Amino acid sequence: MIRSIAVDDEPFALDVISIHAAKVPELELLARFTDPLKALQYLKDNLVDLIFLDINMPGLSGMELVSKLKCPPRIIFTTAYSEYALDSYDYEAVDYLLKPIEFDRFYKSIQRYLKQISVVVSPPAISKYIFVKDGFKQVKLLVEDISHIQSEGNYLSLFTGSNRTLTRMTISEMLGLLPVSLFARVHNSYLVNIGHIEKIENNQVYCNKAVIPIGAKFKDDFLKRIGAGLP
Repeated sequence: MIRSIAVDDEPFALDVISIHAAKVPELELLARFTDPLKALQYLKDNLVDLIFLDINMPGLSGMELVSKLKCPPRIIFTTAYSEYALDSYDYEAVDYLLKPIEFDRFYKSIQRYLKQISVVVSPPAISKYIFVKDGFKQVKLLVEDISHIQSEGNYLSLFTGSNRTLTRMTISEMLGLLPVSLFARVHNSYLVNIGHIEKIENNQVYCNKAVIPIGAKFKDDFLKRIGAGLP
């Protein structure tokens, strides 16, 4: 839910925003203010994601209000004066709505806000490769090429196609290097790349010509990960 407030010295303008906001399920209008000083105090005491903010107001302009906030929410400026549009970009505004505000234009500004925050909160890119020490050399392995990993004492065998790379490392240490979205632990001694699984049968995973046992304590979590079921 997008927590928002509206600030405008004209009550009719606030009515328009309230009516539009009520039509957007993901938007909650927490409060509305004709006095920008009261809005400023509210913002200092409450968590807000988005402000619909008039620019030309007596006593304190919208831009002056924003400048008084240490960490301002995202702003959608609303005004009857198009000449303010260029200045609004200095405040990294989500959008600039020119009065009278039609619902279609209002809704587009909400979609623009949602697009911006989706970029901000998107997860970091998954590393495409890892380096592991094999003897006296560092070997670069593409993560997507690793079909499965087997623990052998203090060593791990990493299988990529017909190749096997042996490195001194524990499974726990390896899990810290690999994207959890791609690999699943199926046994005390095995990790498998979900994308390389050929079939699951009789509590065993078939992966790159290897037959890997599914440990009892890992079975339920593993099957939930892949959305499968075993008899």
